[in-house]
Amino acid sequence: MVTKSRTGQPTLEEVAALAGVGRGTVSRVVNNSPGVKDTTRHLVEQAIAQLGYIPNRAARALAGSRTDAVALVIPETEKRFFAEPYFSEIVHGVGDGLADTELQLLLTLVRTEKERQRFLQYARARRIDGVLLVSVHDSDPLPDLLAEMEIPTVLGGRRSGEEPVSYVDSDNVGGARTAVRHLFSSGRRAIATITGPLDMYVAQCRLRGYEEAVREHATRPAPSWIAHGDFTEESGRRAMAELLRLHPDLDAVFAASDLMAVGALHTLRAAGRRVPEDVAVVGFDDSPLARHTDPQLSSVRQPVEEMGRTMARVLLETINDTSAAWQHVVLRTELVRRASG
Repeated sequence: MVTKSRTGQPTLEEVAALAGVGRGTVSRVVNNSPGVKDTTRHLVEQAIAQLGYIPNRAARALAGSRTDAVALVIPETEKRFFAEPYFSEIVHGVGDGLADTELQLLLTLVRTEKERQRFLQYARARRIDGVLLVSVHDSDPLPDLLAEMEIPTVLGGRRSGEEPVSYVDSDNVGGARTAVRHLFSSGRRAIATITGPLDMYVAQCRLRGYEEAVREHATRPAPSWIAHGDFTEESGRRAMAELLRLHPDLDAVFAASDLMAVGALHTLRAAGRRVPEDVAVVGFDDSPLARHTDPQLSSVRQPVEEMGRTMARVLLETINDTSAAWQHVVLRTELVRRASG
């Protein structure tokens, strides 16, 4: 038996309990959003009809519910935030996207579970109108928790190929595949890769693009040709050293970020390898770093500032119409050829 709320009106939680699903799933059905199986949607609709639940559309319109502020949340350390050009470009793009509005942008770094809970408490108090969430790992619960609170949220990137929350992403698989195809077309045959952290979907996609291109020209890539990094320069140095130890005959490397490619360049130089004569190097991001390395770095350009602007646009649309379906946007990437390979 489902207990009625104190007001006598059925609540979202009561619908969820009767249907045997989570609160966020009920919210998605009510808002006619994608990402819900037909059988689950039917169960929720039955529970809504049985309880006579009426969505409280007026709640968001109450005085004081709009704060004219949105949060840009980055679950990373200060060191990584300030070291990676990607984040500054995202901030710049988001700022551009909000420039013609009255919304204030609040930048929040969430580095620990305590800080996550503090932010959730802040969000639960409705001190923000929406959230932009960047650099999500596959186990990050924030998107789902924010969805359960019915706070408009847009991700930069995504946690998996089945991400139900609104997101703006780049074609990471296609970009990586293009980079490795280019290396093959320029005569390279012993091509290794340095991945990002594989608990992030973006890193999984760039690895997949590498593997697809290798399969087109050879057999399944052996694990020893795949070195793992974490998008930092130091991890690129370490991974490149390991690849040279295992495969001293390698003639190209695709690094899943420019920072890791910079680290690889340092290791190659220290080992006496010439770039691109002995080893070609291609990175990913086409950050300002790519134009200041020696030699200048070939890199896959993802439109990071455009991603930030698009995230802001999608969030504004969601704030203005909370019943709108979630949006999934994937932007094109392109290879920028420079002297490194």
